[in-house]
Amino acid sequence: MDILTIIRIAIRALGRNKMRSGLTMLGIIIGVAAVIAMVGIGQGAQAAQQAQIAAMGSNMLFVSSGTVNRGGLRLGSGATKTLVYDDMTAILREAPAVAAAAPGTQTTGQVVFGNDNWFTRIVGTEPQYFQIRDWPFQTGTPFSQEDVQTAANVAVIGETVRKNLFGSSDPIGQVIRIKTIPFRIVGLLASKGQSAAMGDDQDDQVFIPYTTHQKKLTGDTWLRFLMVSAVSKEASYTAQQQMESLLRDRHHIRSGQDDDFSVRNLADLADFADAQGRLMTLLLGSVASIALIVGGIGIMNIMLVSVTERTREIGIRMAIGATEEDVQRQFLIEAVVLSMFGGLIGILLGITSSKLITSFAGWAVVISPLAILAAAVFSMFVGIFFGYYPARKAARLDPIEALRYE
Repeated sequence: MDILTIIRIAIRALGRNKMRSGLTMLGIIIGVAAVIAMVGIGQGAQAAQQAQIAAMGSNMLFVSSGTVNRGGLRLGSGATKTLVYDDMTAILREAPAVAAAAPGTQTTGQVVFGNDNWFTRIVGTEPQYFQIRDWPFQTGTPFSQEDVQTAANVAVIGETVRKNLFGSSDPIGQVIRIKTIPFRIVGLLASKGQSAAMGDDQDDQVFIPYTTHQKKLTGDTWLRFLMVSAVSKEASYTAQQQMESLLRDRHHIRSGQDDDFSVRNLADLADFADAQGRLMTLLLGSVASIALIVGGIGIMNIMLVSVTERTREIGIRMAIGATEEDVQRQFLIEAVVLSMFGGLIGILLGITSSKLITSFAGWAVVISPLAILAAAVFSMFVGIFFGYYPARKAARLDPIEALRYE
């Protein structure tokens, strides 16, 4: 008997009990839909994390002033004052894996415009900072290197600062006050949202020349941090090693002593987030797969019932020449057809539910073709695995006893 004939017979046999067949497929439908939706949620979260990290900058490394041990008390990060502008110029000169670098000083303060005020973070840096961070401008331009050299009172603001001080108005050309000092706004940055590394609002910042920050706001002569861009993501680890070696040498740190700085590589953060995302996707997919196993058990139960109901039919088929292999193949294909129909409906339901989750919950959901293929293959495997025993039982029936069965 050819395979197409067997499939037609299987469909006809399943069609005799439409309600029972539909309820049996329900477990497979829910299982496949859950696998696709859960894997989509996991991969969507992973993609969103990677996008957040990418938004922080390209091939970026963050060098910050480090901790210090005073009288047995270890002070927190940023306690040392040894990171200076000359360190940055030395890095650019002597670390071949480094493409660009920008200095950073930082404080917090009240920013005032008219009758409105907003407490925010004030960052001092140079124009290349925005290139390293891959941070486009919504309107206006960055301050210039000449502004840095002259310690000019110019500022670039983030979207959160704009909303709280200017509402829907254009801030370019307006004058704000930081600690009674007037600053003219020259640029408005595009929104970047929450930082993947720190969890803070990246748009809630005001940027000014680092020289202005040091001379007019804090009086510091050191830097809080350096933003560094490597020539490529792969070269970021080489750049990290080169910078650490150079800074230890420049800061006269002997072997065995703790660094007075710290270097954070965003490639490590991206790899960690990627590993977490894969783990979460695997976990969600595994939990959803339980529904498929339950659906497979349902198929086995129904097929065992079907074998019992069709015992006499099996006996007649064997009496007119059907072999054990024919009977086994017949019931096995019925189980596979049942699971494949359920899998197809489950795929459609999974794709639809993923889109509904995106529309109503606002979650990022990635519909993976690989997940769809895996769900389809798994549903077929469930049909074969859980249909084998009932099919084998049907094939081993004694034809004489089967014909006597009422």
